[in-house]
Amino acid sequence: MTERAIELLALPDDNIPKLLLDIGCGSGLSGEVITEMGHNWIGVDISEAMLIAVDDREVDGDVVLKDMGDGLPFRAGTFDGAISISAIQWLCHANTREQSPQKRLLHFFQSLYACMSRGTRAVFQFYPETVSQTELITTQATKAGFTGGVVIDFPNSAKAKKVYLVLMVGGIQQLPKALTEEEEVDQVLSIGRRSRKNDKRDRRKLLKRSREWIEAKKDRARKHGKDVCASSKYTGRKRRRFT
Repeated sequence: MTERAIELLALPDDNIPKLLLDIGCGSGLSGEVITEMGHNWIGVDISEAMLIAVDDREVDGDVVLKDMGDGLPFRAGTFDGAISISAIQWLCHANTREQSPQKRLLHFFQSLYACMSRGTRAVFQFYPETVSQTELITTQATKAGFTGGVVIDFPNSAKAKKVYLVLMVGGIQQLPKALTEEEEVDQVLSIGRRSRKNDKRDRRKLLKRSREWIEAKKDRARKHGKDVCASSKYTGRKRRRFT
């Protein structure tokens, strides 16, 4: 989901590391992906325990303890993009009588809009409980000055369906297309991850179960510390079946 969110940011391919904001960063899992893709990041989370876990795991990136409903504490134009995985929907709930979801969402989006550079995007992956919840979030984002809309990947799949709110700062831009085929997910997951030296990867769409697709999948597994069997000359070849 993080790879997809970063893809939806449509960052310029200029080999210059960007500064991204990770909203609801948790223990830094999304931050690791941002780092792997050659960018810098700052994370915000309401849970002190989660931010301690970031330090314990020695993940690159700075973190800030903050309730996003209280607004973001950053200077104007700080970020080149922002992502959020499974966090924004929590602002739709009031934890106390004094809290107003409408006001907290508006305050959050206003502060986010202020700290984003012009022409950039913020992408939120979230799990709306109802249609009215989605409307509440998008309405408050629009009031704060954002343009954009909702992108739904695999709308007809109960398991693969993912909802993304793509917000844009300054000017009207075309919304990205939603994913509808399994092969496109494989392409997104293996799309040009960069090392810290900003190495470029081949951005071709990989054919599922081809040798290149298998090698890319193994490479991702190795980066996560998993044991992966070595490739051979038979890797990616179709196997004969004897009956």
